[in-house]
Amino acid sequence: MRVYITSVFVDDQAKAKAFYTEVLGFKVKHDIPVGEYSWLSLVAADQEDGPEVLLEPAAHPAVGPYRAALKADGIPATSFAVDDVQAEFERLGSLGVEFTQEPMDAGPVMVATFDDTCGNLIQISSYKA
Repeated sequence: MRVYITSVFVDDQAKAKAFYTEVLGFKVKHDIPVGEYSWLSLVAADQEDGPEVLLEPAAHPAVGPYRAALKADGIPATSFAVDDVQAEFERLGSLGVEFTQEPMDAGPVMVATFDDTCGNLIQISSYKA
């Protein structure tokens, strides 16, 4: 068994697509219209056959309270691996990304958390050398 796809609920798929591709650096794998929304999945730019992140519409009534509770408690919706949390923190900060948690030591990893502008907190992490 392996990870194929995971969802991140977003308020606006077009806004999320722009943020996740232009700022975070993901690449669109699928953008297939399905009614008023799209099957919009992304992959790491250097892993076109790797796991996909589905930017899923947050229209279901259960999603709003769930995401609001996570965000209020400072809990990330998901975590993305990076090579160097400090370097990525600086790169994203220079692009205007708002961090809710600056890089911190969390045992074997460094982590930081930012607001994805689409209703979620996202954590980045890297293992320490």
